[in-house]
Amino acid sequence: MELGQNHTPVTRFILLGLTDYPDEKQLLFAIFLLIYSMTLVGNLGMIDMIRASSTLHTPMYFFLSVLSFLDICNSSVFTPRLLISFLTTDQTISFAGCVTQMALMTLHGTGECLLLAIMAYDRFVAICHPLLYHIIMSKRLCVQLVMVTYVMGVFIAALQTGNAFILPYCGPNVIDHYSCDIPPVLQLACSDTTVANIILLFFSALVTVPTISVILVSYAYILVTIYKMRSLEAQHKAFSTCASHLAALSLFYVPVFQPNPESSSASNKILSVFYTIVIPMLNPLVYSLRNKDVKAAVQLRVLNFSRQGIC
Repeated sequence: MELGQNHTPVTRFILLGLTDYPDEKQLLFAIFLLIYSMTLVGNLGMIDMIRASSTLHTPMYFFLSVLSFLDICNSSVFTPRLLISFLTTDQTISFAGCVTQMALMTLHGTGECLLLAIMAYDRFVAICHPLLYHIIMSKRLCVQLVMVTYVMGVFIAALQTGNAFILPYCGPNVIDHYSCDIPPVLQLACSDTTVANIILLFFSALVTVPTISVILVSYAYILVTIYKMRSLEAQHKAFSTCASHLAALSLFYVPVFQPNPESSSASNKILSVFYTIVIPMLNPLVYSLRNKDVKAAVQLRVLNFSRQGIC
């Protein structure tokens, strides 16, 4: 940009979305409406089931209920607006709306990243120190860990969003995405974004490096402890308590290590859809299909509803 040239500050952004073809929009509307419905039913059902079943009143399921709440919030930041975009030609979002969406996206993404690490630590204590489990993972500590998760989420969201929108935006205002994700928004800034990108990378690493380290160290100790168990039945039982969490970790982290994450705008959109819309739907399925306690609680809940219906 030339110095001394007048520029009009951007007051609205245009989100290009996922497609411009009407036929594809109708199909995508039906697909994402189904996904969002399953996300709400699955996660709200999980929260209600954990609340109602006394056998699930443990630290692991307390954290799972928080994860379900985060998934509902994360999906609700994007999906309703995306559904509306399939039905209307107006693809604009206000400057304030874009700031809000970015902040909520960062908050929930950071929260889920931290919570998965906390859940890994919970499994470490349960398997490596079973006799001290309920002493270490007290109700007070669990609540404090969740509070730290939200405080850190708000802190990182404020820094990342402030880092992005402290820059001047004076046109163009077209975001090649379906949401106000940080990288495509930074591409529209009227000034140099080198420092902003370094700050983005730094705070992203500040969250991911410690959490991945906690997960790796926790499961390293877990594997050593399971290996030392003499009974195959005990090994299988110990590993089965981690299976659902390992599956959730795979969903969350494996797509990050794609061969070329900056290959194209389309691939980045697909990856973003997977994280913000698909994973919130899959998490309750993973924890219900691969967990005997949850299966038993679901069966008991269905049985109770059936009896109430008969009465």
